[in-house]
Amino acid sequence: MVQLHSVSKSHACVKEKVYLRGLFHRLRALIALNCSLIFVSDGAIPAIKLSTYRRRLNVGKEVQVAQNETNLQKATSLQRNMGSEFSCMIKEAKVLGMALGISCLNGIEEAEAQCALLNFESLCDGCFSSDSDIFLFGARTVYRDICLGDGGYVVCYEMTDIERKLGFGRDSLIALSLLLGSDYYQGVHGLGPESACQIVKSIGDKYILKKFASEGLGWVKKRKGGKNDLWPDDNILQVINAYMKPKCHQADSDIVHKALAQYPFQRTKLQQICVGFFEWPSEKTDGYILPNIAERNLRRFANLRLTSSEVGLNLPLHEIPVKCPVSEIIKSRRVQGRECYEVSWEGMDGLETSIVPADLIESACREKILEFEERKAQRKKQNIQKRKPKKKETNSSVAELDLKLQNLLLDINLRDEANFNASDSSGRISRITTDMAEADLNTTDLLPLSHDIEHTGLIQNSSSEVVSSIDKNEIIDLLSPSPPKKSNLSSKCQQSSDQHIEVINLSDSENDMSVEHKQKAKELRLFLASIRNEIH
Repeated sequence: MVQLHSVSKSHACVKEKVYLRGLFHRLRALIALNCSLIFVSDGAIPAIKLSTYRRRLNVGKEVQVAQNETNLQKATSLQRNMGSEFSCMIKEAKVLGMALGISCLNGIEEAEAQCALLNFESLCDGCFSSDSDIFLFGARTVYRDICLGDGGYVVCYEMTDIERKLGFGRDSLIALSLLLGSDYYQGVHGLGPESACQIVKSIGDKYILKKFASEGLGWVKKRKGGKNDLWPDDNILQVINAYMKPKCHQADSDIVHKALAQYPFQRTKLQQICVGFFEWPSEKTDGYILPNIAERNLRRFANLRLTSSEVGLNLPLHEIPVKCPVSEIIKSRRVQGRECYEVSWEGMDGLETSIVPADLIESACREKILEFEERKAQRKKQNIQKRKPKKKETNSSVAELDLKLQNLLLDINLRDEANFNASDSSGRISRITTDMAEADLNTTDLLPLSHDIEHTGLIQNSSSEVVSSIDKNEIIDLLSPSPPKKSNLSSKCQQSSDQHIEVINLSDSENDMSVEHKQKAKELRLFLASIRNEIH
């Protein structure tokens, strides 16, 4: 959990839409990382900070200073929290945060002090703030300078690193603020950072504040050869108490417990806010935020499984009471050199798919990766099996066709033999002469036109055209040079289609064939050759 301090006063001069748009993108990036956020805003101005506040805002002439300092505090507080541009921006930021499911906590005085207290009590992981004095209030982890986009980063400061590398603890940092100046104290005039660090280190973190509280800062001025014209010691003690014991909501208070509760994401409200602030259509708002919400839910599921495994409860995915937000993995991706998966989401209204890091899927639901790999292997196997049957089917079709043609040829030969035995005694034999052999045709390749061949789809148009060129019931005697008339002698072969095939009577010699007979014989040979080529 990370706490967000209210924005710096320097942002007040920036247009509200620009500020809110930047805040929106930073918040959604944090949401995707499963950061449970609390927005903490400033409360009243501490009395010890009034002079600094008036000096910064230059409102000394506008505010009527009362004799009672409490009245002055009340007037200034009202001016900061009512109607100012900065105060309006804070209110709008709260509305945006609530729509995103971020709770808001109004501090009693300093927002940094409230954030630091919760971080010090381990109720949050860190604090986002641009004010360095948050370490003086007791913060242990502070984030700042969030950079989004390609190669994005966030700067993180750890109090443990400051203690180890610089040798300064929290008391030493408060002592440096007294020497160099802060919101609560003007500091020692003419004392630089290097000299101040040497003074603090010479005394030590354990004793430095005790020395300042008991002796004041007069001895520091004497070391520089000047006079002791610093504030009284009571002011120094007040500054120390303001950092060590700030006015905050205690960690066990009801208001803090309420702020620590998880708030739901309000999609419809966020769409309305983005339409009003940024003039975004609902689809654009969903495209920005829904993938981050889905990734946050997946990270929460991963944390649940991790916590369960740490206590020895390793349940299968389908036995976990909380349903996994990932429905299935669609495909593997590589985004900016990082292994990712495109996944479909379970029960995510408005979002079907998005891309998440592969290591997140591995930690949250590695079973989904195994299912994805199994489906991919199964699809690959099916593709191989689909290709193999297709080839077998083709070979089977060709073999079946060859068998049909062989059976057809055998049937035709048997019918020709029967027709030959039953032919007229005149000696006209129905056969195909040696001219077919000269065309390099085997007897098995000479297939008559029948309904079986037409059924195979191999011979249709070419056969009908050649047969149509020869008149029905016409017999051509290639022996006679010039037949005076058409012969009425023919041998008919009855087919299943009840059609007749003309039989040509050829002699053993073609020497006396007329040009017309030779042409017809040539056409017949070409026709039979075309049948053979189409079959092959």
